[in-house]
Amino acid sequence: MDAKTVKEFAKECGADIVGIANIERFEGAPKQFDPRYIMPEAKSMVVLGFRIFRGLLRGIEEGTLFANYSSMGYAGINKVQMPTVLWNFTKIFEDEGYEALPFHNDFPWNAISTATGKMKENWSRPVSPDKPAPDVFIHMRIAAFCAGLGEIGYSKVFLTPEFGPRVRFGCVLTEAPLDPDPLYEGPPLCDKCMACVKACSGNAISATETVKVKIAGRDVEWGKLDEHKCSIAFQGGKNDVAPDGEELKYAQYDAKPNEYNPFIASPGPLYGYGRAIEGGRGCVRACMIHLEQQGKLKNKFKMPFRRRKPWKMEIE
Repeated sequence: MDAKTVKEFAKECGADIVGIANIERFEGAPKQFDPRYIMPEAKSMVVLGFRIFRGLLRGIEEGTLFANYSSMGYAGINKVQMPTVLWNFTKIFEDEGYEALPFHNDFPWNAISTATGKMKENWSRPVSPDKPAPDVFIHMRIAAFCAGLGEIGYSKVFLTPEFGPRVRFGCVLTEAPLDPDPLYEGPPLCDKCMACVKACSGNAISATETVKVKIAGRDVEWGKLDEHKCSIAFQGGKNDVAPDGEELKYAQYDAKPNEYNPFIASPGPLYGYGRAIEGGRGCVRACMIHLEQQGKLKNKFKMPFRRRKPWKMEIE
């Protein structure tokens, strides 16, 4: 079993893109994010990418169909397609006598809050002083970076040369030794155009403050993200206070609508995922449009994505 065979089989199982990282690339990762604590004898991580269909953004762009992005673009990939593909793909390692552990893009028990990046309060504690608290969280964008699948854009969204920001990731941690792919060395995808910053209805991405980290020996930088503002805007709010002063909170079904949301009623989350009303107007749609206009993406389309003036949550 070699890396070429493994990657070909991953695509046969249904992955759109695939890359391999050796476990040494995670050296220096914070304890709560270090996959080596999950499988200490692991040698490789295989990262699988699943495209988000561009058409799933069409209804949000036109302001006519919002549910499909959350249901098909999130839940359909993360909870149906990805687990099925990973289930079948992981067999290749066990059949060759190597232990392997698949991860789909869902971590309900992790000790780190995916909203803040900080430890959850009163959630879990280490089973011994030398170990992190359960569950350890695998940062899929970091994993994809280590597997050479692309780069992290200014918006903190991962960009691939095939699909730009339209991709979700799962991975398999295995004891099988595999030749790793090089880190991405292709043409730069993010040119710091700031389209993501300008188009975000929630002003969630800072134009001036950045976060700098070192991944696999390489310096990586992205714009500082306000996760709270991101969540509010994504779900159709300008802020967390309704016009009459009543608090407008996530999953508060009786909260009154505001002037930035086309819905009069308050639609609930879909299959455990947030209501995609604004739906990544800056970090996904504006970024994708810019990358397509520059001809940087391998996934080509007959027509441009933006064909009419899009609706906006802001008051004109």
